[in-house]
Amino acid sequence: EISLGLVGSEMCIRDSLLIDKTLFMKNENQQPYIGPEIKLPEITIKAFILGAVLSVILSGANAYLGLFAGMTVSASIPAAVLSMAILKLFKNSNILENNVVQTAASAGESLAAGVIFTIPALIIMDYWTDFSYLETTLIGLCGGVLGVLFTVPLRSALIVRQKLQFPEGVATAEVLKTGERGGDSVKYLVWGGLAGALIKLAEGGLKIWQGLAEAATLAGNKVYLYAGVNLSPALIAVGYIVGLRIAILVFAGGVISWWIAIPAFIAINGAPDGTATEIGGAIWNSQIRYLGVGAMVVGGLWALINLRSAIGYAVKSGIAAIKGVKDQGKVLRTELDTPMSWVIIAIGVMIVPVFIIYLREIGNVPISALMAILMIIAGFLFSAVAGYMAGLVGSSNNPISGVTIATILTSSLILLALMGSGAEKGPAAAIMIGAVVCCAAAIAGDNMQDLKSGHILGATPRNQQIMQMVGVVAAALTLPLVLQLLNSAYGIGSDTLPAPQAALMESVAVGIFRGGLPWNMVYIGMGIGVLIILADEYQASKNSDFRIPVLAVAVGLYLPFELDSAIMVGGLIAWAVSRYQASKGQAKGAEFEEAKEKSNNAGLLFASGLITGEALIGIVLAIPIAIYQDTNILAILTQPLGSYAGLLVISGICYWLYSIAKREFDKA
Repeated sequence: EISLGLVGSEMCIRDSLLIDKTLFMKNENQQPYIGPEIKLPEITIKAFILGAVLSVILSGANAYLGLFAGMTVSASIPAAVLSMAILKLFKNSNILENNVVQTAASAGESLAAGVIFTIPALIIMDYWTDFSYLETTLIGLCGGVLGVLFTVPLRSALIVRQKLQFPEGVATAEVLKTGERGGDSVKYLVWGGLAGALIKLAEGGLKIWQGLAEAATLAGNKVYLYAGVNLSPALIAVGYIVGLRIAILVFAGGVISWWIAIPAFIAINGAPDGTATEIGGAIWNSQIRYLGVGAMVVGGLWALINLRSAIGYAVKSGIAAIKGVKDQGKVLRTELDTPMSWVIIAIGVMIVPVFIIYLREIGNVPISALMAILMIIAGFLFSAVAGYMAGLVGSSNNPISGVTIATILTSSLILLALMGSGAEKGPAAAIMIGAVVCCAAAIAGDNMQDLKSGHILGATPRNQQIMQMVGVVAAALTLPLVLQLLNSAYGIGSDTLPAPQAALMESVAVGIFRGGLPWNMVYIGMGIGVLIILADEYQASKNSDFRIPVLAVAVGLYLPFELDSAIMVGGLIAWAVSRYQASKGQAKGAEFEEAKEKSNNAGLLFASGLITGEALIGIVLAIPIAIYQDTNILAILTQPLGSYAGLLVISGICYWLYSIAKREFDKA
């Protein structure tokens, strides 16, 4: 095996082996990549095993994060760094081998998002008391596999011909190149992981301090004020990763709910009984959070309307690719996809288990067949949307929640017409349609990023598509176990794991079939969504860099305020880092850009470590809690110290995150 490394702007053989450099080609950006004439080992035994293992780990971590915070983050770069660190322990490894490992690992992370945004709704609505292993696995597996299959005809259209940016794919490729040149960036991932794990152990396991700092006051039963922040390193890290703009928008949603809507509701209707904090929580839970439902519905529909031309282009390109099947033997290695005949057969095969799942739940053959057909149509449509949006804004900013809400809303209305409002299984059926579509769309957006990374590096697309399947299968087989463990220990839908996105899906499905939704709040939320869209269109007309995506605000409307504020803190740290970089970049040349990239990667890796460490310890702690059914089983104090100790620790983490990014910039 020959291991290739990137040195400066040229490629050379590691260990001083020489080769004719004409074998190396320039891509469309005039950057060196591994040409189609060179064949390196990509899917090796160690890559296969490592990709599957990392998929399991990162899918579990992202499942915990999504159930806790209602948001997930891309794991491509942490997976790439972990892969490089581990594969360097072997004698022979290469950059394309690392690329397929991160491809499998990030597929697992994306599948977790699709699963936890939807399937826990069945627990919240009391349709399931426990997660059905077989059905959860099949839904995740079918949705994930379909997401991979749907992107095969889209790869050439969106990456090669239209040349969309796919920012996270480009970033992952650069990280892999940097790793080939050497470096010890993995240490930041490890430090962050250890810090996140220890803090979660101290707060959630040993119960040394409280995980929430909050204060509220009610004056004259009319004037209400509230402030709070969750003392979670993972939430700080999420804010850092998404950046100040998205953090501001999420926080703005929290401000609308908690500083405007709840005080207005109390001023008009008076306050119920309870302490000030209990009053705010009760009103938010029963009324105000449905503002987020309304805004999310509008955001999902607007995403479809706004992307109608892009959807048409992606669908036409996919159909054209299916019709124009190429002779794979005449295609360059770097353009070699999975044969379309295999893709079409596999899509047909996937319909069968999905139909069986629906039939088991509904017991009606025509309606189950209709659900399966709706799922395939919506899955391909929204996979095209997700792939296109990933190319424009990245998979972390993809409107997956919005398109899933649109799917569940449409499915609920169709099923309501067919089954009637008294159908006991109607809401669950709508959720299951949305679950498969959500998994497919989440996988599609992430996979297009990975295929972009491979396109930059000179990977073989078919090998990446195979490893995407590996990641999906590994995650689908283990996610039900993780979800059941977390549900047994903490209770999904509880204050510990509120599962905001799944609760939102449940609200829509149940509300349409059974009523009970506070429709006035939903309508007001829809109005807020329209106003945000108008504001965003105004910003677009001014060519402003500060855009206002409605779904980011809608998420903030629906999240508890303490989560919004913690994410905002992370966004402010990212802003402080960027300000420091700008202050030192009087002459912004190539050296400045390289220093900035190293600084950003260091901060990103430390933040990713915080998320992964906290999530994995949260899963590990769930084991004794589930066995003994006691959340205080590991507590070493009869009464936690309060939130002051936690505030001190989190402040230290914030400074550490800032100083790592700052120090790495100064070093470069």
